[in-house]
Amino acid sequence: MLELKGITAGYHRREPVVRDAHLALRPGEALGLLGPSGCGKSTLARVAALLHRPDRGSVTLDGRAVTGFRHRAPRSLRTEVGVVFQQPRLSADPRLRLYDLVAEPLRATGRRHAVAATVPELAQRVGLGPDLLARRPHEVSDGQLQRACVARALVLRPRWLVCDEMTAMLDASTTAALVAVVEEYRAETGAGLLAVGHDPVLLGRWCDRTLHWKEITGRGAG
Repeated sequence: MLELKGITAGYHRREPVVRDAHLALRPGEALGLLGPSGCGKSTLARVAALLHRPDRGSVTLDGRAVTGFRHRAPRSLRTEVGVVFQQPRLSADPRLRLYDLVAEPLRATGRRHAVAATVPELAQRVGLGPDLLARRPHEVSDGQLQRACVARALVLRPRWLVCDEMTAMLDASTTAALVAVVEEYRAETGAGLLAVGHDPVLLGRWCDRTLHWKEITGRGAG
């Protein structure tokens, strides 16, 4: 289970953007988190993905209390969570070809031997051919780059996925394609999904259940 209890989080010494949030995601479950822009959803998603240390509260992953975040989190926990952000151009190194972008987590975790077999298979799954894999982010569209970011999130075969407004910048056909990729992966692996967004129709179709921001924090946007 991925469980967040009493999470209060913010940036620097400013007023927290998340106060006393509680959320629990069961293995294999698709949970939608719905809320307006600016309410703190993305900050909570980063906490759930072990990328942002909360000011207060606890995160438990598969029965293990998380005591370190970002690079201080144990590798055994970090690699269990795959994350896709809303803006692919802010989460992709502009110097890397898409092939290397997808391969980056494998190389960073000492699995270089798996790159040659894994990257082409995942690229095909998300709809990227060899020509696109040879290009850099500035040479492809937002949708093509987000396809690469989804492949990167899946390349270590995580047990948990956090998709933070993953489709907000995409057209309808790309949105449908990438949601299908995530669902196919979940069907194969039993991975749990936290899908953050502001589109109730999409989350209603995608997820087993959807929670509104006010249900987990008791407060609205701020």
